[in-house]
Amino acid sequence: MLKLIKTTEEYDIALKRLGEVFDAPAGTPESDECDVLAVLIGAYEDEHYPIGPPDPIEAIKIRME
Repeated sequence: MLKLIKTTEEYDIALKRLGEVFDAPAGTPESDECDVLAVLIGAYEDEHYPIGPPDPIEAIKIRME
């Protein structure tokens, strides 16, 4: 059953399941589950592991490399 991810344990389980259904053929229930898991995992990561904007100077340096 798919539900919001609220704990690290649920996050780990969702990641494992995503790995199992990642290559499911399009149009299958597993493919739909993969899409929903990706959204749920993304929302959890955005909340618990935010990535701020890069420092503009560092971004330019990286781009120049």
